[in-house]
Amino acid sequence: MLYSKADLHLHTTASDGSATVRQLLAHVANSDLQVIAITDHDTLAGALEARRLAKDFGVEVIVGEEVSTREGHLLVLFLEHELPPGRPLVETVAAARAQNALVIAPHPFDFLMHSVGRTRILGPCASSAWADHVDAIETFNAGMWLPQANTQAARFAAARGLPAVGGSDSHHLPTVGRGYTIFPGRTADDLRRAILHGETRAAGERWGILRVAEASMLYLQQSLNGHLATAERG
Repeated sequence: MLYSKADLHLHTTASDGSATVRQLLAHVANSDLQVIAITDHDTLAGALEARRLAKDFGVEVIVGEEVSTREGHLLVLFLEHELPPGRPLVETVAAARAQNALVIAPHPFDFLMHSVGRTRILGPCASSAWADHVDAIETFNAGMWLPQANTQAARFAAARGLPAVGGSDSHHLPTVGRGYTIFPGRTADDLRRAILHGETRAAGERWGILRVAEASMLYLQQSLNGHLATAERG
């Protein structure tokens, strides 16, 4: 059986990433990734552009979105229409199901992000009812500050019998592919089938201090440029 690699958690300049869609596709074309999912925050603009351009780069693209629900973030894959943010998780999942999309819980136990398993830094763990509504759990997120969050996600997925997937949560090119999903087959359809059948495996390596520093500097630069542009328009 042929196994392939997919990065299911990637951001572009359509949300808070530093790479354009073309830059990301060109980078992936020179990597060992066979499938990627563009999952910008609360928008499909980057993912739809990537799908239009995918053949030019020989990359297979899944249209995805990292949706901000009231209870936390969800990765929704194989979408055609954008899902609005701010709704309850169950409503977002229902809207995703109406599009025959797959729902994944990203970084579910990271307390630094708006995660479905823990929504406040010092608050108690959220209810685990969200697990009844997802198709898989991101058990390896390369951007996690604390490895314990990934460990907890992997244990939780195993206890619940939920498929495990991995993603880089990349916001800049050097971290693309740092986290990934191993699946039997080669295509996005093969990946979808593998997730539904529980045949995926999460793997990778964390960003590391250098990559975190790089991403932080790029984010600060983008924020500064945005403020300057706003001031000039005003």
